[in-house]
Amino acid sequence: MTRSPNQILDELLVLKCQDGDIKAFKTLVSRWHNRLRRHAWYLTQDWEAAGDIVQDAWLDIIRTIRRLKDPSSFRNWAYRIVANKATDWVRRKQRQRTLWTEIAHQKKSAGDSTAQQGNKSHVQSIIQQGIKALSTSSQQILSMKYMDHMSTQEIAQALGIPVGTVKSRLHHAREQLKQVIQRSEL
Repeated sequence: MTRSPNQILDELLVLKCQDGDIKAFKTLVSRWHNRLRRHAWYLTQDWEAAGDIVQDAWLDIIRTIRRLKDPSSFRNWAYRIVANKATDWVRRKQRQRTLWTEIAHQKKSAGDSTAQQGNKSHVQSIIQQGIKALSTSSQQILSMKYMDHMSTQEIAQALGIPVGTVKSRLHHAREQLKQVIQRSEL
């Protein structure tokens, strides 16, 4: 397997971080923070929460980077940490759901439907609603595949599951999304 210069740089930065190099850690954060935050946002659909999740993930990364045995697996390892934290946030959010959040969601949905102008925004809205209707697991796997352009092998490593399971989950998530879109009568 050939590695890109960016992958080699990340491996070098991880090795330096494991030796306690603070400058290398800052460089690693600057290279990965936005990607990890985007991933957290995609899983939570909440930009502020995504920021908190990634900050919390960086704390875990700082504490445990010395235990990372394979520096080339940093990407998958960091994505897994963010995904786990996002899943925890979603679970907490679901438990804390109140009448106020339901009313706010209804107002937002009503505002979205009146604000939709043109077919493109309508299609985007249907796709976003469809994705939101999927399980957290399906949202996560679609995000990793299509937003972060990860291979099935990389997703499998990041989630700690077999490649076949990744393929199966991707297939089911796509089918579920397809059904939601078809029901929305494009």
